[in-house]
This record gives sequence, structure tokens and C-alpha cells, in this order.
Amino acid sequence: MKDKVYVIDTNIILQNVQNLNRLSDNNTNTIVIPETVLLELEDKKKLTNELGYYSREFARLLANMKIKEVDYKLGFKVVKLYNNEMMLHIISKDKYESEIEQIHISESNDKRIIEVAAIAQDYYKGAQTLFLSLDVYARTFALFKGIKAETLHDDKSTVPKFEFLKKISLDSSVFNSLDGADIKKFDEEYSNENFCYSFESEDGNSTYGIIINERIQLLNESDFKALQVKPVNLKQKLFMKAILSDMFELMVIDAKAGSGKTLMSIVSAMRLIDLGHYDKIVYVRNSIESLDKGADVGYLAGNEEKFRIYNMALYDTLEFVAKKQLKKSENRENKESIDSKIAELTSRYCIETLWPGEARGRTLSEAIVIMDEWQNSSEKTTQLILSRLDESCMAIVIGSNRQIDNLYLNKYNNGLTTLLKQTREKHPEISMFAIELEKAVRGKFAEFTERIFEKKRN
Repeated sequence: MKDKVYVIDTNIILQNVQNLNRLSDNNTNTIVIPETVLLELEDKKKLTNELGYYSREFARLLANMKIKEVDYKLGFKVVKLYNNEMMLHIISKDKYESEIEQIHISESNDKRIIEVAAIAQDYYKGAQTLFLSLDVYARTFALFKGIKAETLHDDKSTVPKFEFLKKISLDSSVFNSLDGADIKKFDEEYSNENFCYSFESEDGNSTYGIIINERIQLLNESDFKALQVKPVNLKQKLFMKAILSDMFELMVIDAKAGSGKTLMSIVSAMRLIDLGHYDKIVYVRNSIESLDKGADVGYLAGNEEKFRIYNMALYDTLEFVAKKQLKKSENRENKESIDSKIAELTSRYCIETLWPGEARGRTLSEAIVIMDEWQNSSEKTTQLILSRLDESCMAIVIGSNRQIDNLYLNKYNNGLTTLLKQTREKHPEISMFAIELEKAVRGKFAEFTERIFEKKRN
């Protein structure tokens, strides 16, 4: 098989610098970096977010490589670098055909990168030259120039079908002996990912429970009696029971929009604080907006107003809880009363927000950490946040793989999916729980859009 030459777009590096090592395949293939990619990375290296981190990582990689030679050709030059794991060539043209237009800077850069890919195709005769980009437009430009283009091929088979809620048939006569019993007594095929069970009998009886340390804990309506907002469907109940049990350190929730994931998390966390199990709630949201805009707004810890837009799900949740508490009062629709109640809840439960860019150097203790919109977070950001938690914390990771906004991620490689995949294993350090929330509970509009648009997608 011919060696491959990979011409790399900027987004391949910004997704994860380790992509270069995988593509190199122990020095089997050559990695080509167009000069324009260097300029784009240089532009991002001062950012305090994940994009800045990977830009600096790439700069460190370059600094630690040795120069093999500089090959001067007519109209372009090739700087050849190497280390024990990689051959990396940087190609620069003396003059580009594409003019830089500030209003179309991204498109201009794409076209210049493709010009380098065309040079590489001639320069590395005998090898297979491939242009790699996550951007379909850039790949299309490459195809126009007769250059083979691909995206990263994440292995879809590594994302298993999960069975977080398992249904089994049992005789009604054993239902009274289920609570507290060993699940393996009733299900010999029990596996680590079976966190919840629906027990059903042929005569129409049913009961439900979660599994804690391989023991069945049945649902009971009294579990939710003290909650300010109560779950309205089975999976919400199972999710909230798992949180309220306080037996899981890491909970991972893949949920459709409108399924109540943020509300259920916040309300359950409030109850655990009322019981004295934790001191505060830390809300972390890593949306693509916060990823790209963090540096732009000059965000530092404490700039709540600047980052309010990125935490609207939290504020909407607190407003909903505040209105619930004020429902018997004539001040329920009074904005001052609602704002006052939100401030009271924020103070009482020590609710704080954390942007991933300010997490380094911090240690969180006695906190329930809610990591929202985690389909837009990479493995690196996931590691960053979770590594800030000490043994007194609980982490609730929530998101939806149906709503990925991060151009550098997909449903096979984001932080949410990585954690979901870990639920198939038993981990000595930590106790995990996972469930999928599939039913929209926001009302008729959510139900309408789910029925119409999900049906079309399928």
C-alpha cells in the first residue's frame, strides 16, 4: 500500500492535536501543514479557551521537532521537520492565486490551503495525497481542484447501543420481594449499563427501579414528596431517584430538547443541599458560543452579566422554580418578586456558574457540578472539569447528541459520548449512572416538533 500524504486543514488540529499522531501512524505517513494553517493557529493561540489550548499545543509540537531540510522549489518552499513519531512538512507558496478578502477571510484562507494541497499532489508523486477537513465547503473546494478530500473517519461502531432501562418479565408473585434484592437473582444477563429496570408481568402488573451496587431500589412516589418540582414521567423519576439516592458520583444523561434534564438536575441538587449532603451547585455550560466568544467579551470570573446569555438555561430553570414557590401569592407575575425569589434561591443554594476557560487551577469541594450542553465539549474539556472535582463532589453531565453546534466535534467523539461509552465498564474509582430522556415535557409545541421533525429525520 502506498504511503499517504495528509494535507491538514486548521480544524483538524483545533479538534485535537493528537489527530496528527494518529494520522502519522508511527511515521508511516507524511503530514503537510499549509502556511495559511500556521497563520490561523497563530491568530488563536492567545485565546483562553480550548481553541487556544490546542493552538499552543501545536506550537509546542513544532518547537520540539528537528529540521531535516528546507527544499526550495520554483514558486514554493517545503520546510521538513521530524521527530520520533512524525514527519511534518510545512509548505509555503511565494504567491497565491487567491486574494485575501477581509469580509470573506475564511473562504479566502480555505482556497489558499487548497492551493497548497494541489502543490502537494504534484510534489509527492507516487504517494496518495488526501486533503483532510471537517468543513464540507473546504472539502468541496478541494474536489473542484481534483484533489481527493475526506473528513476524519470516526469509528461509528465504537458507539454502542445502550440499554440503560431494561425490561424483563417476572411473575407478579415476586414483586413484593424485589426491593433490596440482588438484581442477578432475577436477571442472569445483567450488565453494568443496566442502571434501571422495568419489571412487568403477563397479568399486566409493573414496577420500576434503579440498581445501586447490584441491588434493586424500587421507585416510590414518596421519593419525590419533598421536591419543589416533581418528575412527570418514568425516566424523569428514575433519573431523579438516582440523584436523590446520593450513591452515584458521576451521572451522564443524553436527553432530547425539552425533556426536563436541566430542571430535574437543579431541583434534585437543591434537595440534596437541603438535606445537608452538599454545600453548593456549580453550573458549567460549554456551548459553542462560550467556546468562541469567551475571549471576545473579555470574560473573567465574576463577569456574570457578560456571560448571562450562555447560562440562560440555568436562569430559566431558576425562574420556573421561583414561580412555583410564588404560585399561591398574588406576586407570582410580579417581576420584582420573581427576581427577588431567584436571588434568594441563588443565595440559599450557593449557585455559581463556571466557564471552562476559568476552571484551571481551581478545586471544587462539597459541590454538585452540573455540566450542561456537554455534546459541545471535547474530551480535553471534560477531563479539565472533572479533574477539578474532589471526592466530596457529584457530577451530573447532561446534553443531547441531536444538537451538536461545535464544528470541531461530532456525536462520535465529544465528551458526552465518551462518558456514555464508559458506562459499559465498572470503574474502581467512581460509581456511574446513565439514562436517556426521550420524552419532551415542555408542552404541545415540543410534542408537535418532536413528532413532525423527528419523524422526517428517521
